[in-house]
Formats: sequence, structure tokens, C-alpha cells
Amino acid sequence: MTDPVTFGLVGAVAGVQQAQNHFAGYGQGAEGYAKRFGAGYADTLSGTFIGGAILPSLLKQDPRYFYKGTGGTPARIRYAIANAVICKGDNGRWQVNYSNLLGSLAAGGISNLYYPPQDRDGAELTFENAAIGIGASALTNLMQEFVIRKFTPKAPPANHDPAKP
Repeated sequence: MTDPVTFGLVGAVAGVQQAQNHFAGYGQGAEGYAKRFGAGYADTLSGTFIGGAILPSLLKQDPRYFYKGTGGTPARIRYAIANAVICKGDNGRWQVNYSNLLGSLAAGGISNLYYPPQDRDGAELTFENAAIGIGASALTNLMQEFVIRKFTPKAPPANHDPAKP
């Protein structure tokens, strides 16, 4: 939650929202940007805790991203994006990532509590923020697949599954 990628993604989304005057109730300028950033960070925080910790425990899913590292770039891109909606279960098999999907929906629903009153339109805000959360997961996976690994000393080999000895 405190890594540079998270701050960068939340900051970029807040910047686009600021430029488009999305959530106009926040206003413009530094204060408006800070409110958008805070709301986006709260969305990310709640989505991560619900979809990355609570629900995976209950649904017996593994929310971690498993680095592919082999194959062509298009295949690795597809793999990284797909991992926003599929994951490994505790049984080691790939399955729908209900934890991330439901966590993003829950975070979108919670966001109705702190977005500007004129923008609290229930289902639309919930699904819009859920889509942003799922898209952010895909972008984070792409960063893990292509960028972050280059800065990780002593990284395990490609296709290493820590669940298997």
C-alpha cells in the first residue's frame, strides 16, 4: 500500500479526474487534486484489504501475482492482465479471482460514503470504481511482470511457485 507504483497509479488517476473535472464537488487546484488522490487511495486501500486479505482467506484463494517471465511479450502481457481476474486457489489450480472482483466491488460500494454528494449515485459509482480497481490490478501486474522484477535482487527464477518446494 505504500509502494511507489501504488502512489503513481493513484496519482495518475487523480490527475486524469482533475483534468476532466470528474467529481466536480472536490473543486480544482491543489485541494481538489488532494481530495481526488485521497479518495482514490481510500478506494485502493479498501480494495486491497478486502480483495487481497479478507476474501482470499475466506474463499481459499492466493491473491499473489506469479511472475511468468518466459514467452513472448504479447503472451506475458496477456498473462499479466488476465491475472487481474484469475488467480490460483489454495488447491494450486487457476480459478476466477472472486476475491479481487468482489473486493473491487466492495471498495466501489464503500466509496459512496466519501465521494462528493452529487456524485454518490450508488450503482454507477460502485461499478466505475470497481472497474478502476480491476484495471489498476492489471496495470500493477504489468509493472510486476516487466519492470519491478528488474529492481529485485535475488529474485527467484521465472515460473517459480513458492507453494511448491
